[in-house]
Amino acid sequence: MKGFHQKLLVVVAVVLVALASNGGFVQVCDAQNICNVSINGLMTCRPAVTAPNPAPPTTACCSALSHADMGCLCSYKNSNLLPSLGIDPNLALQLPAKCRLPHPANC
Repeated sequence: MKGFHQKLLVVVAVVLVALASNGGFVQVCDAQNICNVSINGLMTCRPAVTAPNPAPPTTACCSALSHADMGCLCSYKNSNLLPSLGIDPNLALQLPAKCRLPHPANC
């Protein structure tokens, strides 16, 4: 389960960074949502996956992720974007466990 949590958090972090850094990516996916989560909802998680002093995920962050298409988010798990966008992959991997979210199969 630990490996799964880590992969899912990486996916979430990649999506957050892509949303914050690349307007073109957001437009390609959807101007309002990514993986069934609003851009604003995903952005509430950014402080929890940014080093050096990450904040605990907020209720808003966990609520946003609870509505996510986890299979969609998992499709980002092997991206190299996280470090290049200032996201700490280790912090990203901790987010699902911290939010007590159900774990999708094969992620």
